[in-house]
Amino acid sequence: MTAAASADAPARKNTRDIESERILAGIGLVVLAVACFATLDSATKLSTTGVPILMGIWVRYAFQAIATTAVLVPTRGAALFRTRHPKYQLLRGVLLLASSTLAFFSLRYMPVAEFTSVVLIAPLVITLLAATTLKESVSPLRWALVAGGFVGTLVILRPGGDAFGWAVLLPIGLVITNAWFQVLTSKLAQTEDPLTIHFYTGWVGTLVASVLVPLAWTALPSWHWWALLCLMGFMGTVGHFLLILAYQRAPASTLTPYLYAQIGFAMLGGWLLFAQMPDRVSLIGMGLIAICGAAGAWLTVRERRVPIEPAES
Repeated sequence: MTAAASADAPARKNTRDIESERILAGIGLVVLAVACFATLDSATKLSTTGVPILMGIWVRYAFQAIATTAVLVPTRGAALFRTRHPKYQLLRGVLLLASSTLAFFSLRYMPVAEFTSVVLIAPLVITLLAATTLKESVSPLRWALVAGGFVGTLVILRPGGDAFGWAVLLPIGLVITNAWFQVLTSKLAQTEDPLTIHFYTGWVGTLVASVLVPLAWTALPSWHWWALLCLMGFMGTVGHFLLILAYQRAPASTLTPYLYAQIGFAMLGGWLLFAQMPDRVSLIGMGLIAICGAAGAWLTVRERRVPIEPAES
């Protein structure tokens, strides 16, 4: 080995160590993010027992919009508002608001863990959209993963049973709106700053919800309900910021499978707050969704090099 090569070896090792540390930090941030989203979903389910749903949605979005503005405007200035696709920003915000509304209604009727598992088939639905609407080629492996994810969903929902009845349509609607949201995110990510996307999404949801919230506004009997609503807004905001930080540190293809840790956090929240634990059959369905969904999402970001965001309320 030459003297120059010997001198370069420590530098390469330091570079690899720094890169490894960044990837580990990214994984840690993703796990923290999905813990925030699972906490948000658990708090959302709790809020539906005493707070009008439209009111809860408005507080959740207003908190995110105001907090995002307060943090980003001083550091980004006018650059934060620049977008090449205002119509897509508006549509993305409306799609996420629709997803959130369906999530609130779903969580009123479904346990948190089962709800989380069903909505996490969104990356698999993206494959269907890519094949049927965008006319993209889909490999046999992808079709197998889609089939496995839908089998897992059927195992959880058990059509024909009395478990959830008509309420099963709510998370299915959420999956469809969230899948379109993800497709639009992929398009915007090619030209837009992720912080700008995050900023507009929060404000679109807030402004649309502000038009509707007077129909449902009511005086809450205790400050505890306001604290719960603020916790929802805080967890949603922090979760999204953590995701942004994670994707700045590690490749999306590395991080995406860890999004499915949200199922575990959702089970924990359901057990602690509502004494709900999935039965053995549901656990099998959840495991199948986690395996197929994580693999499908990993393939998606590997091929398109864009992150998949978790579905959350």
